[in-house]
Amino acid sequence: MATSCGTKKRTISTNNKERKISIEANKSSTKPSVAKNLPNVYTEKPKNNTIAESVISSALEFSGTRYKYGGTTKKGMDCSGLLYVAFGNQDISIPRTSYVIAEEGKDIRIKDVDKGDLLFFKTSKRSKKINHVGLVVSVDNDGIKFIHATTSRGVIVSSLKEGYWNYAFVKATRIL
Repeated sequence: MATSCGTKKRTISTNNKERKISIEANKSSTKPSVAKNLPNVYTEKPKNNTIAESVISSALEFSGTRYKYGGTTKKGMDCSGLLYVAFGNQDISIPRTSYVIAEEGKDIRIKDVDKGDLLFFKTSKRSKKINHVGLVVSVDNDGIKFIHATTSRGVIVSSLKEGYWNYAFVKATRIL
């Protein structure tokens, strides 16, 4: 179920508005630009649950979409592309790759995770870098559920209780 979240340079369409984005190559000497319009106030719980719900709703519209490296449409989607589009539909700009998104927002404890927060994973044994991201859609007695794009099953909702995802989990962040 490992996914790859865009590390090659290419230009792709992102959604119905036909905006263009670039995915920059991963170079240690070059730091990617930071999104300019991310909220900079953080609390233990998301301040605006309406925005979180809208982002989640947007992401859920892609449920069942097949996986496609670098994809950001119903024809194919990767994990960071899913979040890029879901947040973008709410006029919130986030970076395009999971490892760069992981540098945004505020790290939070897993017990403080809420809807709209992001979960980051390392799914490759060959790399020590974060390479997968999911969006929390629910937190309840059944645990934390998140939507993400997997190489084998496309865009799905999974549980952090699942052994694979629990083992690969690295951290959670809040950007809303």
